[in-house]
Amino acid sequence: MVLTLCLIMFDHADLHSRILTDLMDGYDEELEMEIEDRHVDELVGDIGAEELLQQKESRRIYFRELFRLQAELVKLQDWVQATGHKVVILFEGRDAAGKGGAIKRITQRLNPRVCRVVALPAPSDRERTQWYFQRYVQHLPAAGEIVLFDRSWYNRAGVEKVMGFCSDEQYEAFFRDVPEFEKMIIRSGVQLIKYWFSLSDQEQEIRFLGRIHDPLKQWKLSPMDLESRRRWELYTKAKEVMLERTHIPESPWWVVPADDKKKARLNCIHHLLSQMPYHEIERPVIELPERIRHEDYRRHQVPGEIYVPQVY
Repeated sequence: MVLTLCLIMFDHADLHSRILTDLMDGYDEELEMEIEDRHVDELVGDIGAEELLQQKESRRIYFRELFRLQAELVKLQDWVQATGHKVVILFEGRDAAGKGGAIKRITQRLNPRVCRVVALPAPSDRERTQWYFQRYVQHLPAAGEIVLFDRSWYNRAGVEKVMGFCSDEQYEAFFRDVPEFEKMIIRSGVQLIKYWFSLSDQEQEIRFLGRIHDPLKQWKLSPMDLESRRRWELYTKAKEVMLERTHIPESPWWVVPADDKKKARLNCIHHLLSQMPYHEIERPVIELPERIRHEDYRRHQVPGEIYVPQVY
């Protein structure tokens, strides 16, 4: 009897430890992304004791707020599912502005069946002959879904205009059509939220240099990205025209100052949460059922040669 009780207490303690380990593994995923975002000189350079303490405190506040906001995003997700709400969120901005990093933090703890990301490649030859908005329409949400566009139909107002991928007639047609297109989406019951991540000239240069010298990030740089750096002023003019001509009451633009990645993420998520009247949906109490056991069940041995080598 005493031995059995000791074994039960050991099992409970072991289970508790394993649950905590699993939680820490989840947090480590966030830490991995955070380390990836830091400059190389912060990792290997000389950092004074005072600066190190400031960084530690700053990161502590950042993670505390990020986890709190992500918990609210889970509540938002449950509310969207329960009410059948439909949401589209556009993320636009210069290359290296931090759109992808913000999207990762928004979706990190959400159900991909409810919240999905759309990042379309350049249009195919066939798609170029279609109605311009056609390839985006098929990705719009059904009831109970959130869709995040990592770049969107606003490519025509930015990269296509600056790089000469569209004619002046197509460019003007876009500005004539996009307000009506977005009003149609909204009338159909979709909530449309548009974010522009605003990045300074100096900060983009630093981030591009970081990508050039980081073998884990070089894939993020395309010839188009490098050309966009050269045409900084043309992109600025295109952005100003875009904001002026497509900032309408039904779907206004929201500008996110993005020179500080951490603040940009937190501010964007905080603002996103404020755009919907969500509330916590009461979940049924979950109890883990007892596993059914059969006396005649025998687990078959898996051939050793098909196991992944245990290198670590």
